[in-house]
Amino acid sequence: MKTTARLHPPTRRSATALSALAIACALGLAASPSMAAALPQTSTAEAKPILTIYHLEGRRSERVVWLCEELGLPYTLEYKRGDLRGSMAQIRALNPLMPVAPTVLYGDQVIVESGAILEMLLARHGDGRLRPAVDSPDFPYYLQWMHYSEGSFAARVIGDYRVEMIRRSTNPSPLVDAEDTIRFAEDYLSRHPYFGGAEFSAADIMMLFPLNVATSTKIADISQFPHLAAWREKIEQRPAYQRMLAVARPDGVIGSLPPLPGR
Repeated sequence: MKTTARLHPPTRRSATALSALAIACALGLAASPSMAAALPQTSTAEAKPILTIYHLEGRRSERVVWLCEELGLPYTLEYKRGDLRGSMAQIRALNPLMPVAPTVLYGDQVIVESGAILEMLLARHGDGRLRPAVDSPDFPYYLQWMHYSEGSFAARVIGDYRVEMIRRSTNPSPLVDAEDTIRFAEDYLSRHPYFGGAEFSAADIMMLFPLNVATSTKIADISQFPHLAAWREKIEQRPAYQRMLAVARPDGVIGSLPPLPGR
């Protein structure tokens, strides 16, 4: 599935065109020339995206799609709908030594690691959006959660899940277990509306994926974390998130990890 997006500030015309594109994606159709023409044009640069996102449905690559939708940054999305093996084959052909999602082609550079990709796009195309100013008191927290999302949260959730699927344990690790990483995030959100502090930021985009993994696999019960539950509901209502779902996850998460038994 290949989608080229050219995004602009919302207007009645652009909303209609994007809806048509989303419907086409949901039906498994490529965007037609007439549909592409219906999207409003602004500049030659916007008509030729420099970013191609190689994607697996329901995986970390949707972070990059979501960021581009928030910024209005043009991109091309490459994946085979409903075919994780086929999508991975596309990634492997581009990046055989490290076939992971996301892999992006930025100009002629092949880049991996969703956090690094988001930071690069914000630095070059963000114009100060979706991250606090460097001298803001929120900036250190923003950086913390940008890195915590993978370095602590996702790493521990996935690690605990794998161990539990092999051998059920009755005692958590004496050092740290997945629920500790979630409680830490819950405590922060009890005092701040977003992981970037006062405003929605790329840190929120990074943090949603490991929370969804934790809850879908039954590592954690979201009802025990009301601030995280409210935060997730709030950010999933964002128009850019909904646009991301329409083009990057038209059939929901496919090939998802089974939940832990007995939970």
